[in-house]
Amino acid sequence: MTKIRAVLAAASVLFLTACGGGQTPSPDASDAGKPASAGLTSVKVSVIPIVDVAPVYLGAQEGFFAEEGLKLELVSAQGGAAIVPAVVSGQVEFGFSNFTSLIIARSKGLPLKVVTPGAGSTGAQGKDFGGVVVKADSPLKSAADLAGKRVAVNTLNNINDTTVRASIRAAGGDPKNVEFVELPFPDMLAALDKGSVDAVQVVEPFLATAQKNGDRVIASNYVDTAPGLAIAGYFTSEQTIASKPDLVKRFTSAMLKSLKYASDNPDAVRKVLLTYTKIDSAMAGSLTLPTYPSEINRGSLETLSKLALQDGLIQTAPDLGELLP
Repeated sequence: MTKIRAVLAAASVLFLTACGGGQTPSPDASDAGKPASAGLTSVKVSVIPIVDVAPVYLGAQEGFFAEEGLKLELVSAQGGAAIVPAVVSGQVEFGFSNFTSLIIARSKGLPLKVVTPGAGSTGAQGKDFGGVVVKADSPLKSAADLAGKRVAVNTLNNINDTTVRASIRAAGGDPKNVEFVELPFPDMLAALDKGSVDAVQVVEPFLATAQKNGDRVIASNYVDTAPGLAIAGYFTSEQTIASKPDLVKRFTSAMLKSLKYASDNPDAVRKVLLTYTKIDSAMAGSLTLPTYPSEINRGSLETLSKLALQDGLIQTAPDLGELLP
């Protein structure tokens, strides 16, 4: 019991330091894992309303989860760092998170395990699904110019500020004096327009919106960090794996089918985005989609772990073998 309390306390600390209380409150999850209507088992999954999670929506739409006897309830949150405590505490059974947040969590001893990949970088400079954006008339020309500036990220101490620092270093700048400001993705472009931040790190569909508004991309931070960077994945707790192995197996099977379907059907990805984001349908065709890999690029995770150490986000690198499937 003492160990459980310690784990939950660590999760609470991670929640407060990583997301600043910006998470959309999760509803009561007391019915998670219990039989749902039509003989399906209800399962709660916490996600972020961005292009990365299109496969899980497609999987529900195409019946891949129903085929496994599952009925999804998707719970929205601000960032992957905010989702970790919900999974550890049992509020939800699965979550979607960037890998830096999961590396930090595992380094703190939180009992998390990735079950499938989620999204990856395209690897194409200037043609990735995420980037650092400035206003059209900004004097900032490259990532090196971000030194000493205010840059918005969706949650602090996650993959986005980590990779922005990597971009600054790659461009010959010093990231030590960058002031990262935590803002939800939907609020970033307004903040940029008002001048309350100098730059924003956004992903689709907000990247396409920014470019339509005339804003400029000055860095492809994921591309600058590592070849074929693994961005995020779906994960659960070791407790769920131990107590509900069949549920984990069925979720994993459905999620892998969903990732393949999304990878093979980009038009379906663009269409399903309209059901859970506020993007204008006329812009759907201009979005740059991430990759939806069937396997996790472990080498790129080793890079993220080293960067987390270098930036002081963790004191000891976790054993990736304990985190990855």
